[in-house]
Amino acid sequence: MAELRQPAVNPPQGGVASARRWLLLGVVTAAFALSIFQRFAPAGIAQDLAAAFQTSAASLGVLAASYFWVYTVMQVPTGVLADTLGPRRILLLGGVVSAGGSLLFGLAPGLCEAMLGRTLIGLGVSVTFIAMLKIIALWFEERRFATVTGVTIIIGNLGAVLAGTPLTLLAASVGWRQVYLALAGVSLLVALACWALVRDRPTGDAAVKPLRLAFDRTVVFGALWSVVRNRATWAPAVFNTGLCGSIFAFVGLWAMPFLTQVHGHSRAVAATHLSIFFASVAIGGFLMGVFSDRIRRRKPVAVVGALIYGAIWLLWLFPVSLPLAASYALFALFGLSGASFTLSWACAKEVNPPMLSGMSTSVANLGGFLAAAILQPLVGWVMDLGWDGRLVEGMRYYDGEDYRLGILMMALVAWLGVAAAICLQETGCRNIWRDPSSSE
Repeated sequence: MAELRQPAVNPPQGGVASARRWLLLGVVTAAFALSIFQRFAPAGIAQDLAAAFQTSAASLGVLAASYFWVYTVMQVPTGVLADTLGPRRILLLGGVVSAGGSLLFGLAPGLCEAMLGRTLIGLGVSVTFIAMLKIIALWFEERRFATVTGVTIIIGNLGAVLAGTPLTLLAASVGWRQVYLALAGVSLLVALACWALVRDRPTGDAAVKPLRLAFDRTVVFGALWSVVRNRATWAPAVFNTGLCGSIFAFVGLWAMPFLTQVHGHSRAVAATHLSIFFASVAIGGFLMGVFSDRIRRRKPVAVVGALIYGAIWLLWLFPVSLPLAASYALFALFGLSGASFTLSWACAKEVNPPMLSGMSTSVANLGGFLAAAILQPLVGWVMDLGWDGRLVEGMRYYDGEDYRLGILMMALVAWLGVAAAICLQETGCRNIWRDPSSSE
């Protein structure tokens, strides 16, 4: 049976090689920003989609969640592909598929076609994040992993910021369909840029050549099983599930109608809340990564952030009218604290074999998308149960009581993440994996 061996990896240190790694990281980060925009775009145009397809809350949830279902299914295969085929190939293929999905979504005459387009978008962009983490793991020093990841998060989340106020205003100006037609072209251009500029690993050092695993099914699935059966993998995975699942479900779809229908904000003000949240996640992810690397601790940073995030969810259960400045500040804190989930990737990577960084981060990333895929339509279904038949401008209107049970379900998932953060294994910002056979 073939063996997995960890090769010596020597990331480039300076000069042309150093400039090269930042250039390729920049291209991959642009693809990541585009994938983040696609993830949260339904939040900014939720009311437009509801009007265009005459959907109930449950149907709107299913439409938005189709992205998360395929994204969830692809997480582990993406980790395997990143460790075997390499990031460059999967970024090209993913970009082409995403471009096709955006084109179909923009032209969709009905809900079924829109769901297919949204599914293709999710399939295409599902490879981007894990490919980016693989690039970081191979091109940058291990001690800088969380910091560099934080930098990519803060830049990538500009895509999320654009999915707030800018998308809402642009859709009102030119129409949401035209936005998606333009996205098809942008996705294709970014895919071609990745193919032209990205390289899977540093070159020029013989020690780096064997980094890619041969696609031997026995070896690959054995490696994946070693990540899954590692008990230390599960705390970061559940931590990610709780925080990401609740974030994606709420801010990815329901926050906008919650703010307009329950709190009475205009669409512009509600979209500004989303942009503030996304910007805060970007800043928080960067700061937490830097701070965690500097103090050489993962767990305390993750726990404090998760506790604050969980506490804010309790406020959504009892919606109280706040002055606008205070409401903005609360969403900023919500984003800053929720960004603690970004440490889950480093925690998962550091308790598994370094060569399996793609698989370990993809396993940790899996639950958040699965939780969002379940929660988005489930929250909509619960809201439909309480709907009293009111329509406003041809769309269903839901009050605070309609939202309460849905908010409770998302809050429980968030607190599951808090509990998992408390159970994280401290790594000291270094890889602590040990081959069990080495002690025999």
